[in-house]
Amino acid sequence: MKTLGLLRHAKSDWDDIAKRDFDRGLNGRGRRGAALMGGHIAAHGVVWERTIASSAERVKQTLAEALPDAEIEWDKRAYLASSATLIELLRELGGDEQAIMLAGHNPGLQDLIFDIVPPSAENALFDEAAGKFPTATFAVLELDIDTWEELAGDCGKLVHLKRPRDLDPELGPES
Repeated sequence: MKTLGLLRHAKSDWDDIAKRDFDRGLNGRGRRGAALMGGHIAAHGVVWERTIASSAERVKQTLAEALPDAEIEWDKRAYLASSATLIELLRELGGDEQAIMLAGHNPGLQDLIFDIVPPSAENALFDEAAGKFPTATFAVLELDIDTWEELAGDCGKLVHLKRPRDLDPELGPES
């Protein structure tokens, strides 16, 4: 059994439209959401042995707020990656660790949930994730695999899902 954590970057800053997408950081709301989710991730209790992340600026800033003490492995392949690319990245990079955190972007992270969770394991959390996987959402999947190289579709169950708005209603959708 392996555990996979997913963290989508927090709300990005669109004030400077001249910046490349890759270089956009977080806005104030994003920094608050990332810090809040970091507290939740710590309280959740899983010891993340490895954190692999997109090297986009908004992901870097999210992790600086949420997991300031984590050692991060930045991987450009995770930037706007598809589910298939994320699975391949985890197969390649996953060592002996039991719990890996992956930080990145949608739609790849949400699609990864769809690909990993078989119809027989869909639950209320899966339905929530299918409806929306907003910025700074944290999800945990239990994977029925012995090694990361075995990671494939239909091998997991979504066991935890939290969004910033679940912890602070002021961080919900803007009106």
